[in-house]
Amino acid sequence: MEGKLSIAMEKQAFQTEVRQLLDIVIHAFYSDREVFVRELVSNASDACEKLRLKQLTESSIYQPERELRLSITTDEEKRTLTIADSGIGMTREEIVEYLGTIAHSGTKKFLEMAKEGQSGPQDLIGQFGVGFYSVFMAADTVEVCSRSWQPEATPVRWVSDGQDGYTLEEAPEDTPRGTTILIHLKEDAADFAKKNRVRYIVEKYSNFVSFPIDFNGEHLNTVQAIWMKNKKDVTAEEYNSFYHFIAHTDTDPMSYMHFSADAPIVLNSVLFVPAENPESMGFGRCEPQVSLYCHKVLIDGKPENLLPEWLRFLVGVVDSDDLPLNISREMLQDNSLLRKISGIITKRFIKHLEELAKADADKYESFWRQFSRFIKEGVVTSWEHKEALGKLLRFESTFTEPGKLTSFADYISRMKENQKAVYVLFGASRAQLENSPYLDALKQRGFEVAFFTEGGDQFVVDSLIKVDDKELQNISRANLDLPPLDDQPDSLSLDAEQAKSLTDWLTEAFKDKLSRVSTGDRTSSAPAIALQGQNDVSPEVKAYLKAMGQTVPESHPELVLNPSNPIIQKLAVLQSENPELAKLLADQVVNTSLLLAGMLDDPSALASCSQKLLEKLLHP
Repeated sequence: MEGKLSIAMEKQAFQTEVRQLLDIVIHAFYSDREVFVRELVSNASDACEKLRLKQLTESSIYQPERELRLSITTDEEKRTLTIADSGIGMTREEIVEYLGTIAHSGTKKFLEMAKEGQSGPQDLIGQFGVGFYSVFMAADTVEVCSRSWQPEATPVRWVSDGQDGYTLEEAPEDTPRGTTILIHLKEDAADFAKKNRVRYIVEKYSNFVSFPIDFNGEHLNTVQAIWMKNKKDVTAEEYNSFYHFIAHTDTDPMSYMHFSADAPIVLNSVLFVPAENPESMGFGRCEPQVSLYCHKVLIDGKPENLLPEWLRFLVGVVDSDDLPLNISREMLQDNSLLRKISGIITKRFIKHLEELAKADADKYESFWRQFSRFIKEGVVTSWEHKEALGKLLRFESTFTEPGKLTSFADYISRMKENQKAVYVLFGASRAQLENSPYLDALKQRGFEVAFFTEGGDQFVVDSLIKVDDKELQNISRANLDLPPLDDQPDSLSLDAEQAKSLTDWLTEAFKDKLSRVSTGDRTSSAPAIALQGQNDVSPEVKAYLKAMGQTVPESHPELVLNPSNPIIQKLAVLQSENPELAKLLADQVVNTSLLLAGMLDDPSALASCSQKLLEKLLHP
């Protein structure tokens, strides 16, 4: 050929370091053979991208009319797999450098460190050509034909069995620009010549590469990587179609978030909230559904640590150019970077929910009714996000109609001037809570009380502690801080001497059940009210500990008597006039109060004392 050098076939040996590296790549880096297909497709896509950039600066490109695309062909009969691209191609010198010797990339240093135990496979991350060597996990022989973008370059053919070395010769003159890799598969790797097997791998890992993929003559990657586009250029229909594809559903998502960032980490992501809670359908705990990509190539379809557990209901994609990947792309080199990505995405999604709540309260309420469990789980488990998540909580209260939800922000906006805290109460239902004697003192002062009626709510509120610097106070506790009432009727109350005598007697009589007995205004509808002591665990925590087979600590509740209640006034009289009847009545009052508080360990005790009291009244 005039003006071009002819390359006679020559045999070259791999350097010792390259042979060692091949052993590491083939036997240590990859847990699954199929990743070699992903690596070769990724390299082919990179080659096309490099040519695309080269076209911006170079006017002389070999075969400029040739479209940038990838081609994959399987031949089950011949037991071969071919992966080709129309990208930048390689010269003879580049093939020798990239596929024959890689000492320039620091391989020697890596191998020396590996021998001394100072390095691992992850230290070869990002080295050009290393992913190519994974092909020898499945190949008997590999043929690489490549023609550079440079018009004067000679096409080259490289052949190797991955053992001692390779042969190098001039390829046919009609070799098109780009690189073609023909893989002669090992007998035990014959399934990689099967159409369905390879198609599955390509769709799993490489469905979103930037260039068309022709698979046995069929255009394969028809779905675009919309997360890499400007969200202004993506329609609602495109978002829905993409969600249908990745979630394998024909149902539209409830909501979606498209987020990109350039600093401190380059991130592109799109996250979807499903229309329904996947864990409400009886299938148990759902697995992570947000996939991790790098340059539109799948790294992990279900990365366990990409997002916190409480966001496992999300479906979508996170792509970062900054990910340092190991040779197999199956493990992140730097877990701290993954934590940074997780923190950025989590904060942004919380902000998305905040914006949704402000812009479309009805849609946010629909979200809350489906996914409230996850947000509450986040409050309990994500310390760094609990304050922001606390503002997303929704609940009913004494100031809302049944079924109508409110927020802490709205609650705080309605607080009275003399109100120091946000008051909360826990129970099985709103109907039960509305009849609770704990509300009496709050109603008398005109204070709102938030109702929490789902299992686990006690853990949520205890974890939250405060919202916007307003303390959350459980009104069933003894240490509730309430301002005094302006007008307190004293005419129907016990006098000081009667009150002291009665409380002293009850304290002694129930010293095994109660830590303290006093009079006060904590209830106006019941004779007495039992309050959790400052160090007592809640009934919900007790039930949890019991279910887990753990030791349940003893409670030391306090009893506050309502001195205006006729039953308490009669008990004060009976204390001296009929001690036997007074004891039965006191049992009834105490046990009823403990039952209403959820602190009566043995409800049969109430039935027993009720029967004895009735018998005494019927047969004095």
